[in-house]
Amino acid sequence: MQLFGLLGFPLGHSFSKTYFTEKFKAEKIDAEFVNFESANIGQTLQVIKTTPSLKGFAVTIPYKEKIIPYLDYISEEAQKIGAVNSVKVADTLAGPILTGYNTDILGFKESLLQFIQTSPTQALLLGTGGAAKAVRHALASLGIEVLTVSRTPHSPSEIAYDQVAHFLPNTPLIINATPVGMWPNVTDCPDIPYHLLTPNHYLFDLIYNPEITEFMYRGKQQGAQIKNGLQMRHLQADYSWELWNTR
Repeated sequence: MQLFGLLGFPLGHSFSKTYFTEKFKAEKIDAEFVNFESANIGQTLQVIKTTPSLKGFAVTIPYKEKIIPYLDYISEEAQKIGAVNSVKVADTLAGPILTGYNTDILGFKESLLQFIQTSPTQALLLGTGGAAKAVRHALASLGIEVLTVSRTPHSPSEIAYDQVAHFLPNTPLIINATPVGMWPNVTDCPDIPYHLLTPNHYLFDLIYNPEITEFMYRGKQQGAQIKNGLQMRHLQADYSWELWNTR
């Protein structure tokens, strides 16, 4: 039996185990999906490296950036992004070889293009973590200028939350790449001026649990178009599955 898994902490919000378990059952695949849930990435990776039959694993919060020093190889795209969400495990005589990839960019781009009618020239990206880095890379590849909203802006392409009101009227696409509003903290939402949103705005939340986040709900109240991250997660999981099963 082949083994696949998910590395992160905590993992109560994640759909991966259910998604892959159902996939294995439906497609009659002799495999199991397990959660590697730990607050210590170093110790957990030692367990991962000694787990027989492990062919690959997904990476989620808070390890998409922290895992990079532990990898043997990293794809060129993941290196540019600075974040990894999928690791392929190759069993060799010298031991397991871990190669990191980023499938978030593929999943986000495909899901976004099904959401918006025409690509805007500018987007507001809430967050600076591993998922946000993949989103920024995807938006740039589509020719969309990105303004990152950060609690502690450090560059000309970053703004503080109290500056969002200035840019919001002329920026139709807003992406939440923070964990704010994720289960169980479902009443939380990013601190932006929702009253300035209009039916011309598109709100994309990478969170998928709950199905409608407070961020999305407040946007919908203003007539904005909304989408959660579930389709993106399905797409990136399928891309990861392809990676894990190619030689």
